[in-house]
Amino acid sequence: MGNGISIREFRPGDEGSVAEMIAAFRVELDRLRGEDGEPDLEDAREELREFRERGFPIYVAEIGGEPVGYLVCRVEEGDVVWAEQLYVKPGFRRRGIGSALYREAEKLCERLGGDTVYNWVHPNNRAIIAFLRKRGYTVLNLIELRRPFPGEVPSRKIRVGDEEFDY
Repeated sequence: MGNGISIREFRPGDEGSVAEMIAAFRVELDRLRGEDGEPDLEDAREELREFRERGFPIYVAEIGGEPVGYLVCRVEEGDVVWAEQLYVKPGFRRRGIGSALYREAEKLCERLGGDTVYNWVHPNNRAIIAFLRKRGYTVLNLIELRRPFPGEVPSRKIRVGDEEFDY
């Protein structure tokens, strides 16, 4: 692959670097919800362990041997591929790494006979929404609704179509 980017499957020895990126990914998701979080490496290690136990395909992007991004996929019903997590370290973004990783999910989907890669996307995550739109993806049909957790106070409103929700 050009630009010195290589994409490969997760292998033993990647645990530390991928767990660090998972922890950073979780902090970025917290920010989308208006929360300040700190990286929790222990939780990230546990999340990675669960991915591996469940057999989720994990791809790692490297530049010069340094892991700079990862993608976790989930496969259901034999041919339904979900992009569970896609993350590129901030200093390496906008270099085609996310696209190269995402192509792996699309290739996996094609190999399994599926039609598309599915994504759960936070409604405030404009970056991933723009990324997916550029790749030809659009909204399918999902709005997740739940009661606030005990002590959780929605701090803003979001609009989906004609509907407004506390968030």
